[in-house]
Amino acid sequence: MLSGGHGSWFERVSAAFRQGRKDLRDLFPEPGLDTFPLAKTLRGYGRRTFLADLRAAGTVGLLALLQGMAYAVVAGLPLHYGITCSAVASIVGPLLASSRYSILGPTNATAFMVFSYFAAFPNLNRMELMPMLLFLTSALLIVGAYLRVADLAQYISRTVVVAYITGAALLIAVNQLPSVLGVTLVEAADGHRAVTLPGLLYRIVLSLGSIRWTSALCAAATLGIYFVVKKWRPHWPAFALALIGATLLTTALAPVGFDPPTFSEGRFTWRELLPVFPDFASARALPNISRLFGIAVALAFLCTMENSMMGRALAGRSGRRVDGNQDMLSLGVANLACAYLSGMPASNSPTRSTLNFECHARTPIASILSGVVCLIGALTLGDAVAYVPKAALGVLVITIAASLINRRNIRICMAATRSDAMAFLITLIATMMVPLHVAIFTGVGVSIILYLRKASRPSLIEYAFNQEGQLAEAQKGARAHPSISIVHVEGDLFFGAAELFRTQIQRTCADPNLRIIILRLKNARHLDATSVMALEELIRVLRLEGRDLIVSGAMKDVYRVLRDSGLVEVIGKNNIFLGSASNPNLSTRNALRRAQEILGRTDADVRIYFDPAQS
Repeated sequence: MLSGGHGSWFERVSAAFRQGRKDLRDLFPEPGLDTFPLAKTLRGYGRRTFLADLRAAGTVGLLALLQGMAYAVVAGLPLHYGITCSAVASIVGPLLASSRYSILGPTNATAFMVFSYFAAFPNLNRMELMPMLLFLTSALLIVGAYLRVADLAQYISRTVVVAYITGAALLIAVNQLPSVLGVTLVEAADGHRAVTLPGLLYRIVLSLGSIRWTSALCAAATLGIYFVVKKWRPHWPAFALALIGATLLTTALAPVGFDPPTFSEGRFTWRELLPVFPDFASARALPNISRLFGIAVALAFLCTMENSMMGRALAGRSGRRVDGNQDMLSLGVANLACAYLSGMPASNSPTRSTLNFECHARTPIASILSGVVCLIGALTLGDAVAYVPKAALGVLVITIAASLINRRNIRICMAATRSDAMAFLITLIATMMVPLHVAIFTGVGVSIILYLRKASRPSLIEYAFNQEGQLAEAQKGARAHPSISIVHVEGDLFFGAAELFRTQIQRTCADPNLRIIILRLKNARHLDATSVMALEELIRVLRLEGRDLIVSGAMKDVYRVLRDSGLVEVIGKNNIFLGSASNPNLSTRNALRRAQEILGRTDADVRIYFDPAQS
């Protein structure tokens, strides 16, 4: 007896383990990641393609150099952290990426997140902890890529993506207004920087009295050069030419008092770009890992979302497909490289990726070349950076941010359905009212709620046998047997639907004449623990009221959940009738006969009409 019991227990555990392993493989299938996807690009790579990539790289590399410095300042880090991040991420990322146009490097969102975290803990040395933070972030991204976590991005609606990109573009544009106007923002009363749209606008309005008209004129001139080049020479690098033109104009007019603010504080030497290798062997390594793990998870999630959003957005505009997990792997490796090269967190830059696309880059080689241009520019033009007007760069970044706003997609989101409009507005408002790393979680939450709301509405229809012996929807109050109800369940019965499922069954039970419920689960899917517990509670309540429940049509996957959770014993094996693919109504006929047996009735003529052509 003991041996047999042990054998039975062992077999059940073994079967559960095998099924769990199968479910795990289904949840996380083979990664299928390419170890060197750039090899496909290098085949047949010719002179024309190289020149097109080089033209785009020159413009993007210059922007990467200046934006890298700007985002380093936002994050509260030395300027060379942003420069090395821009260069290293742009060079390393394309080696493993599937996206053709993505440019990796520091972004507004990642810089704000780093700043806000360390602002909350002023006693922490951010430069000392940055390598550890990047190492943890990269590890999470690499592991996530092999577990195909990026596939979960499909559950975030395109509406949320459009709203997030629109809000981020507005924030980027407003964030550049102080540079365009040459104003020094009024400090907030609590001494904290504003990282939201209303906060920035409020401080800009308070600072309007200190506008430097030289900055405004410089921005206008830059904008004029940019649009003239775009109109008359669309294949020329308008961004770079406008920036160079504004720099030359400012330098030439300097003797007559034309002096808009420049990046004079951006001077650096090549020695500042030397790598600083992190030390993970110190006694503080484990406490630091514990301290930084939370922010590393948030950064990894934010970087994955930005990478997925921009990759899909540019792929949609170019008519190409991208592999989100492959791009997640490239992002993880890029951050790992930055951890060992004095970098800051790297993500998919909306402005530089869009600029790369608009400059007609043809392959990921353009990103590598832009990183080289950024690095060479940092090494050779350290002093020249001091002459670039901040207003010129600011107004050009605003033009790029404006191109991220897709009015056609916004109209679709607002007009398609009421839930889409609600999701768009909530996400957009969140991007303007809270920091971006919080806004993206808000958008994801809205997306998941909308998904669960739609998925958690199983259809419960009362059925009866008509005169031809076929199951058909029963008319209200017209049951053939007032004491028996056949309820057909259609849809998902996962945790989100459990309460609705139980409530609808309880409404059916409101009829005092009802004694037996036949639950037809032929088309029910994804039964889980929450639904099992709700069903068990329902059965116990029904039996306390002198009623009973019979299950019919349960397919193998549903029956397995009932069996493994022990609900088969609660329902009773003689009250469960498995479904048959060849005769879908057979189980319901048997269930109806069982119901008559429970009631002690044999007067009903139960017939099943079966048409093999419809099976």
